[in-house]
This record gives sequence, structure tokens and C-alpha cells, in this order.
Amino acid sequence: MTRVTAADYRALAAFRYELRRFLAFSERAARSADIEPQQHQLLLAVRGLPEGREPTIGAVAERLCLEHHTTVALVDKLEARGFVRRERATDDRRKVLVVIEPAGASTLDALSRLHKAHLASVGEPMLSALRAILGDLVSAGARAGASRPSPRARGPRRHPGAGPAPTRSVARR
Repeated sequence: MTRVTAADYRALAAFRYELRRFLAFSERAARSADIEPQQHQLLLAVRGLPEGREPTIGAVAERLCLEHHTTVALVDKLEARGFVRRERATDDRRKVLVVIEPAGASTLDALSRLHKAHLASVGEPMLSALRAILGDLVSAGARAGASRPSPRARGPRRHPGAGPAPTRSVARR
């Protein structure tokens, strides 16, 4: 990749600023709905899991970029308020699923409506900043073309908080 230009710094800073503005709005909206921001994020993560993913504590922790025990504490608090419940999976009784209760669904729906309305009114600056960054990256990628290694050549992608990559043991004779 080429050097970082003044325009790159401005685009990155603008995008970060727009993200931070959105997150600040989201945090205020959650608190005004009498729920902590991370609890709102957990409800959204459960409801918005990719199709085919089960809402286990592990899956939700991954989506929130949190440790397992932190996610358990969030579920405990939401369960105490009647927003979620734990349920054993029918296919594997060892697996515990997080299920949103009607009170949690109602709060999540209200917050999601607020967030969509907010993004409809202020989303363009965020998109402009992202386009400025991606335009450069897409152009650089197109120039690099086939010189980039395939995903297999680079190895598997790891979650940023997943810790060190496992080491391969080499048998010695």
C-alpha cells in the first residue's frame, strides 16, 4: 500500500468522528430507555445474529467482542429484569441459548426504531467518510490485483481478541 496522505488522515478522522457520534447517540438512547448500552448491544446481538447462528453465550460474546464471563454477567442482569431467559437447546442439552422475552423485545424494537431514524438523518456524513477511505483501498486493491496472496495462503482469519494463534507441533524423528 502507498503512503498515508493528509487526505487519508482526514478521511480516517472523519469516519472515526462519525462513528463516535453515532455511538454516543446510541449510549444516550439506551440510557434514556432505562437500559445500559452494553445490555442494549446484547439484545441487538441476540436478535441480529447471522442466520443459522444460535444465540449461545459464546456466539453473543464473540459478536460483542467481550469475554465469556462478561457476557454471562450481562445476561444475568437482563434476566433479572425479565428481558431475556436462558433455555436449554433441544438438540444438545449442554448448550444454553439466550432468548429475548417480550419486555426485552419491546425495548429493543423501540431503540432500533430510534437508531434507524437517527441514521436516516445523519448517516450521509458517515457514508461519505467511509467512501473516502474505501475509495482509496478499493483503488489500491485493484492495482495490486493478483499479486495478493489467496486467503488460504495467508492462513485463517482470527478474531482480534482471540489471543495468540495456536502453534503447530512438528514431529521430530
